[in-house]
Amino acid sequence: MGTCFVVMGFGKKTDYATGRVLDLDQTYKWVIKPVVEECGLTCVRADEIRHSGIIDVPMYQQLLNADLVIADLSTSNANAMYELGVRHALRPHSTIVMAESRLVYPFDVNHTAILTYKHLEEEIGMQEGQRIKGLLKETVQAILRAQPTPVDSAVYTYLQNLVAPVQSAGQGAPVPVAGAAARPGTPPEEQAVSQLLAQAEAAIGQSDFPKAKALLEVVQGMKPANQPWTANDTSLVQRLALATYKSKLPTPQEALENAATLLQKLEPATSNDTETLGLWGAVQKRLWDLTHERPRLDSAIRAYERGFYLRNDYYNGINVAYLLNVRATESSAAEAVADFIQAERVRRQVVDICEAALAADAAAPAVVAEPDRLVAAERRPLGVRQAREEEVRNERRYWIQATLAEAWLGIGDTARGDQVFAEACKLPVPAWMIESTKSQLEALRRLLADSPLRFVVGASSPTGAVAAVQ
Repeated sequence: MGTCFVVMGFGKKTDYATGRVLDLDQTYKWVIKPVVEECGLTCVRADEIRHSGIIDVPMYQQLLNADLVIADLSTSNANAMYELGVRHALRPHSTIVMAESRLVYPFDVNHTAILTYKHLEEEIGMQEGQRIKGLLKETVQAILRAQPTPVDSAVYTYLQNLVAPVQSAGQGAPVPVAGAAARPGTPPEEQAVSQLLAQAEAAIGQSDFPKAKALLEVVQGMKPANQPWTANDTSLVQRLALATYKSKLPTPQEALENAATLLQKLEPATSNDTETLGLWGAVQKRLWDLTHERPRLDSAIRAYERGFYLRNDYYNGINVAYLLNVRATESSAAEAVADFIQAERVRRQVVDICEAALAADAAAPAVVAEPDRLVAAERRPLGVRQAREEEVRNERRYWIQATLAEAWLGIGDTARGDQVFAEACKLPVPAWMIESTKSQLEALRRLLADSPLRFVVGASSPTGAVAAVQ
């Protein structure tokens, strides 16, 4: 059986050109791996290689020896770009390049044929998934059938007398391919990174944050101390920081301070990574709640504000608006007025963002189930995945409407806010989501009602609903 090595980031990565956070595991799990296995090849990604040494050795072996390499350049992943260049230098053919449709291609990559697909950040829609799977399968099969295999490397296209290198016999140990279960008693450091990360994500999904923290610390310990940070390390630190502060161990405050120390490695004060900024804002906000130290509040506002202007999203926007109102209660008169006015301006932007998102969601085509077909990755009926897509869509729509309701309340139009929230509550979502929103709306009502600047709120609103916050 031949092998296919997949070059791409793993986990959730920020696309700095658009500010979106894409879950690249969805591309690998639902598109690439099923197609490769259907074509009769063993599929492996770097995080699936079990190793006890430096990952670079088996990675370079795969780039040289794999029968096929698929490189997904989505989010302009620097590691993936570099590894694609190494593959093109080592092998003249059998390399496929793909990327999310909004990728801004570097000049040299424009010389390469690229399969593009549309990513929905958290997932790839079923219809789009089936479309790109079909194109990818056709491409893989064409490469496997071709005799001789056509050149697809720009290096060998332009340097036509170049001879591809061959590794001498005896150099390098065989590379264990992922897929088989780890041997009983296998030390954690010899397990595939993907196995440990999957266990950590499962623990997070079950709210077992101490377990997730322990597993992620094992993964972090597998990285040699003298190696530079990479995009995948950034994702690891982000998940570890999340598990750390949510573990609340040894105490809630110490957990938050430890998470802040972790995030400092990612330089949140200057970072353009919206995931890092969101986590930093959340940690600093919670430290403010516990300590009432003003620098914590200011740090949280800067993080959410930076994330909002980078990503233009409702999550960061609604958080920064709320915290601006909080800071107004701690500031002098002039600064308080400035924060209140800025909070209202941000909320009006959030209203526009939410309404545009709701319109786009309503216009999205419905997914048609095909229950007689199976998803090769997990052998689950497509109808099961359709139900999950619908669940994700309902939850996304709920959070958009809940945020819109909070924005209207903050502006001073409580009638419209109540109406939107009532519509959100009709969606089939977990009860904790609704309760969480109720608590946030009540906190905002109290904050505005207790503020000496309550008459400022809604002053520029067409409804003039100042009384709503008195």
